Amino acid sequence: MSPYVASFIVFISIFLFGMATLRIGLKSLSNSRMQEILYQASSTPLRGLMTGIIVTAILQSSSAVMVITIGLITAKVLTFRQSIGIILGTNIGTTVTAELMTLNPDQFTIPFLLVGFLLLQIRKQLLFSIGTVLFGLGSIFVAMHGLEAMAVPLSTLTFFDHIINESNSSLFYGIGVGTLLTALIQSSTATTGITMSFINQDLLTLPSAIAIIYGANIGTCITALIASFGSTKEAKLAAYAHVWINIIGVTIFFPFITKFSEIAAYVTALPDVQLAHVSLLFNVLSSLLLLPLTGVLAKTIEKIHKGNHLA
Repeated sequence: MSPYVASFIVFISIFLFGMATLRIGLKSLSNSRMQEILYQASSTPLRGLMTGIIVTAILQSSSAVMVITIGLITAKVLTFRQSIGIILGTNIGTTVTAELMTLNPDQFTIPFLLVGFLLLQIRKQLLFSIGTVLFGLGSIFVAMHGLEAMAVPLSTLTFFDHIINESNSSLFYGIGVGTLLTALIQSSTATTGITMSFINQDLLTLPSAIAIIYGANIGTCITALIASFGSTKEAKLAAYAHVWINIIGVTIFFPFITKFSEIAAYVTALPDVQLAHVSLLFNVLSSLLLLPLTGVLAKTIEKIHKGNHLA
């Protein structure tokens, strides 16, 4: 194995570790039971949307919220139709992490790691939780710095050079890359971080990077599908809804990739910030567009997936 590839894998692992650590700290700081929040605040699609945004922003993982939601549906605490609003909200909530990653790592990495480590030595729950959040963010910034440093060396390898060139040549190819990579590492946020690293080194164009982010939205659905195995009919429908919602969103806004690029370039000159803003814009618009159609969407999904395979 190439040392560049090995280093790339190491930095991805550090990134995923940082995400897990950050998630634990934020969940602890929230001082709330996520299942209760999802149950009590999902009586309407709009409330479900807001709940999905808040809980996903707290847990920093749309996949984690989907797993909880599927568990609640299996336990017959939530219904499939209630879950659609939550799903729309998770797509927006997960963009918070992308915005956090655009902070200057060189400015925050050492302070976050140092202060976080010191606070982790304190037994008081609040300070320990803050330490967990800071150490998680510091680890993410270390990984981002490492991934960015590895971007150019990796681009000299035939395999990565082919992927980069094909992604820049075809937006459909970029969507495929984002889908497969996210399904493999089961983290759309990690895919976003990797994409930011490559775009900051001018290896990817902004439109191709946006296409990869589109694909990441689809690829992240694999976790919900896996979680629905062996569950109830309604839980499986929720997993399918997660897939369809993201496919529909990508299909509708695929023609607007160039326009999104122009808007982002007008707002900021920083490539990673441009990508984070487009990710937010895309997910907000697609979720708000589908929100009034939750009833129709639910009926359509039930019709498409009716059959014994859901039993």
